[in-house]
This record gives sequence, C-alpha cells and structure tokens, in this order.
Amino acid sequence: MKKTLLGLLAFTLMSGAAFAADVKPAIIYDLGGKFDKSFNEGAFNGAEKFKTETGTAYREFEIANDAQREQVLRRFAGDGNSPIVMAGFNWAAALEKVSAEYPDTKFAIIDMVVEKPNVKSIVFKEQEGSYLVGVLAGMASKSKTVSFIGGMDIPLIHKFACGYVGGAKSTGKDVKVLEAYTGTTPEAWNDPVKGGEIAKSQFDQGSDVVYHAAGGTGVGVLQAAADAGKLGIGVDSNQNGLQPGKVLTSMLKRVDVAVYNAFKTAADGKFETGISNLGLKEDGVGYAVDDNNKALLTPEMTAAVEKAKADIIAGTVQVHDYMSDESCAY
Repeated sequence: MKKTLLGLLAFTLMSGAAFAADVKPAIIYDLGGKFDKSFNEGAFNGAEKFKTETGTAYREFEIANDAQREQVLRRFAGDGNSPIVMAGFNWAAALEKVSAEYPDTKFAIIDMVVEKPNVKSIVFKEQEGSYLVGVLAGMASKSKTVSFIGGMDIPLIHKFACGYVGGAKSTGKDVKVLEAYTGTTPEAWNDPVKGGEIAKSQFDQGSDVVYHAAGGTGVGVLQAAADAGKLGIGVDSNQNGLQPGKVLTSMLKRVDVAVYNAFKTAADGKFETGISNLGLKEDGVGYAVDDNNKALLTPEMTAAVEKAKADIIAGTVQVHDYMSDESCAY
C-alpha cells in the first residue's frame, strides 16, 4: 500500500512537472526597462516568482524603441512561446495584429483591453489605490499642499492623479493638490532628472508630499523629496526602501500578481481570456507598509486609510474614474 501511494505521488509530481514544462512563457517589458524600480520591475518580479516556484524558465525582452514591438512579438509567437505577457498599454496595436496571426497562442496585456479570443486583458482600478495614498498624503502634509507628478500625459495616468486628489481632499477641502507631467512621449517614463526638477518646483509652491506615477522618472522625484526634507510616495512596486524614512508609502499596483497568474494559469491549463479589472476588493491595488515607513504613519492615519479602504470595498465611498469622466470633480 505504501509503495502504491509513493508511486502515485511520484507520478503526480512528474506529470505536473511535465505539464508545466509544456508551456513556454514569455514577458516583454515596456520602455523604461526591466529594472525601473516600478511598473516593469513589478512584472519581472511576478515572472521570477513563477520560475522559482515551478522551475519553469521564461523568455524575456526589453525593447529599445516602439519600432521593435511588432517584430519581437511576432518572433516570440513564431518560436512557440505561450503565454506571452506584454507590460504596458503601448503594446495594443502590435497585439491586435499578431494575435490574429497566431490564434493558438495565448497572450496577456497589462493596462489595455484588446478584445481578441486568445487575449487576456488585465486592467487595474488605479484610482482606488491612489485614493488611499491621497488620504495619507493629506493627513501627513503640514502645509496642506501636496502634489502629483505623472510620466506620460495620458488618461491612464490621470486615473492615478484623480484618485489621489479625491483621497487628499477627503481629509479637508482646504487641501491643495498640484499636478504636473513629465512629457507626452514614452521618454517621459525614464527621465529622473526632469522628475526631480518638477518636484523641486512643486516644493517651491508649498508642496511637502509628492506622489509620482512616472516609472523610472519617479526615482528622481523620490530623490528630490528626500534631499529637500519632504515626503515622497512611490508607485506600482513597493518603493519605500529607495529612500528609507522619506517615502510615506507606495501605491501598490500588483503587476507582479498579474504576470504570475497569467503564467501559472497557463501552466495549470486554466488560462482564461477576456477582461480582468483589479481593484481593492480583488487585492489588485493597495498601499505599502514596512519597516522603512511604518514610523511615518500615526495610528490616526492608519485608522483613516483602513476606513477608506473598507468604505471603497463596501461601495459607500465612490472613487472617481477619470477614464469614464474626465471632469475629476471633487
């Protein structure tokens, strides 16, 4: 009996390993690079978690320009990679073409909806997580002026800004929110010098807490805040450790979970296409607390942000979605 059970267990483990080996996952990062300490790095961390847990390797590529998108996506699909995950909305046009050419390949795109039968579209309710860090910013600010720096000036990043405004103003209508963007092209995600310069100008206007949603540019924002004795707020990944004790919190956008789940469900034969919209209720967004920032959060701040979180999940607090209404009225 014991030998039979051991044999069944060994067969099960071997079958699982063989099944996992049948998938050839791949991830393609957006401009800004794999180690941007933010969005792309979150995607990388999810892929790494999958590899560590399953022993299945994945393929990856960092594009240098927009012209490479369709080329690399078609090459990966032609080589039999599946699922292929693309980090970023800018992949949509290439994916529209290539997914039709390779109907048996599984694709997943983060931050954009592509309605194809073999595509999983993963979007987030960034406004909900941004509302929470806005609550913390409004309560932490001594000047009652806080600020936001976005990367590329597009509706998606305005979602972050609008949610942040709502959270900050929920702590007092006298709270002022400054808002700026680093550019209108993809280069806006990777300009830490400009991010720092904009942050300094906002500090000169009275801001003492700055939240960025700017990819690699945000590293310069957080550095400028630390240098000026102000507080920064990170985004996407937990950036609290970039400037310990100077980053109030980070708005977590669980890109890592999205990538991990895409890989894992494909390996398990459970990959589903269609749209996933992840907010607080789905643990798709949140805020970070660790040893680097917990001393900055008073019990009153923690109570307020947790109440806001519960109210948003319950539906008693409605966070404005800029994508459905660009008025962003609070």
